Amino acid sequence: MSARIVVVGGGTAGTLAANRLRRRFPSERASITVIDANDRHLYKPGLLFVPFGLARPSRLVRSRGTQLASGVVFLERSVVQVDLDSGHVLCDDGSAVGYDVLVLASGVRLAPEETPGLTGDGWSRSAHSFYDLEGSARLAAALASFEGGRLVVATMDMPIACPVAPLEFCFLADWHLRTRGLRAKVELVYLTPLDGAFTKATCNRELEGLLADKGVEVVTDFTTAEVDRARRRIVSYDGREVAYDLAVVVPLHEGAAYVSASDGLGDALGFVPADPATLQSRARPNVFVIGDAADLPAPKAASVAHFEGAVLEANIVAFLEERPPPARFDGHASCFIESGFHKALLIDYNYDLEPVPGHFPARVGLPLLRQSHLNHLGKRAFEQLYWHVLLPGRELPGLRSDMPESGKRRDLIAA
Repeated sequence: MSARIVVVGGGTAGTLAANRLRRRFPSERASITVIDANDRHLYKPGLLFVPFGLARPSRLVRSRGTQLASGVVFLERSVVQVDLDSGHVLCDDGSAVGYDVLVLASGVRLAPEETPGLTGDGWSRSAHSFYDLEGSARLAAALASFEGGRLVVATMDMPIACPVAPLEFCFLADWHLRTRGLRAKVELVYLTPLDGAFTKATCNRELEGLLADKGVEVVTDFTTAEVDRARRRIVSYDGREVAYDLAVVVPLHEGAAYVSASDGLGDALGFVPADPATLQSRARPNVFVIGDAADLPAPKAASVAHFEGAVLEANIVAFLEERPPPARFDGHASCFIESGFHKALLIDYNYDLEPVPGHFPARVGLPLLRQSHLNHLGKRAFEQLYWHVLLPGRELPGLRSDMPESGKRRDLIAA
């Protein structure tokens, strides 16, 4: 009997999961269906570069259907609910898609409406976001006409997709302004709800030092309550106010609306609790989760979805064969951090080991936690890897899903 595998979400995680499963299962053994509300696949890492004229918005979007392997069925529908008891995905057109195995890969949803001042008339005049395509393009125009004043980069709250992106924006803004001869006329301020620039001590020490070298003021423990556009102030819950002339904000992130509408499926923010090792949902053993949709102690980044892919595939095979899940995800994440002036840092870590200096993926390789032109080239080359390796669900030669230990300097972990 052919198993029905349904993937909700046609973004990075859903596409690579469907493509891996299609290669693993012949059509007579499993049907694979991907459901998404639109046929617009966005290369999200490219959004960071649009405001600085380093990427064209039109080149970041492709058809979802064309990224899926032959034999994967794509349904362009909005999911409104998952009925866990009957095993059906309910869509806005009234249809119900039955499944034997469900893969939740619906990513994150920007929720600016949760912060007063981030929606409504005039929102994009002095305050912007680069976390969606339209906002990133508008910010490019705003930066092009910005001649000086206070530029404030503010993260509303955690978790967010690509947690290093706001820091990268600060670094690129510093470079951009120096190139235009405006850096001396601009105060750069970074507001974060965290107690440091990043969550990991060794990495935080390096990044805060880099921010200080570039003259970026860091304001920590700043959880935004309101963006007062009339007075051009960002106000925290503890009453602190930071004035701005141009604000770049990262809105609150939530899970897909259908997750909250499905009894027993998600948490308060609409993310899906799952076993951090097997990727099985806490709700049902035949429901798996991958990528940003998951409530896991791993960052919400494309590399995480890539490394989760092999684990997800192996454990779905085991489930259909009525075996215990054999594969374990160790929380592996690998992120380039663009730092401007054609340089970047690289961090590679997992659940148990924070980012440390060294080399990746072995003792000879890319430098870790250190600026280099080689890392910048890696960051820029990632777009081609994304379309031709990551989305098709292929493995990178010599790089498995579990974090490589060789080359890492554990002795340099900050106290």
